[in-house]
Amino acid sequence: MTLADRWPLDDADDLRDELLAAWDRAGYHDQLHLAEVLDRLELLADAGARFDPTTVALAAWFHDAVYDGAYDDEERSAQWAERALPAPYDDEVARLVRMTVHHRPADDDLAGCALSDADLGILAAPPERYAVYVAGVRTDFALVADDDFRAGRAAVLADLVAKASLFHTPQGRELWEERARDNLARELEELRRG
Repeated sequence: MTLADRWPLDDADDLRDELLAAWDRAGYHDQLHLAEVLDRLELLADAGARFDPTTVALAAWFHDAVYDGAYDDEERSAQWAERALPAPYDDEVARLVRMTVHHRPADDDLAGCALSDADLGILAAPPERYAVYVAGVRTDFALVADDDFRAGRAAVLADLVAKASLFHTPQGRELWEERARDNLARELEELRRG
């Protein structure tokens, strides 16, 4: 099945194609990232997580649709969703996209918890994939000097490690928490060593 086949709406192929073009870029935030987020949403649903699959899949398609390293990427992605999607999806998808700025959904936000977990699930990747992910993130920030990148990346990872749990669904915690914490600890140690 191609990524295009995974588009959740039946009557918006032009929008799907615009999004596919937006995701067609180098770095971590590429079409592979989108496909992996969609894969992890399916894993969560299969494991028993409850959320509206169409709405959350649309949020996955939009969550990094605008990605150029600017501080307001998520906001511009959310605004695109508001303009492009029909009701009832527009407002909820935009809300979910905005939630991905900090990945801290409310405990009773089933859709937000699922999207956050699926997006952060890369943190639990096997070592080879995790290394490719880290290299992709560095590509995303190629214009940032090495020392500044290391400091910024370490701050982001330290913020994640400080969370009581990286994942918000019971299924996400069971599937990914332990391995993600191991990966983060290893990467933080590498960043500290320079």
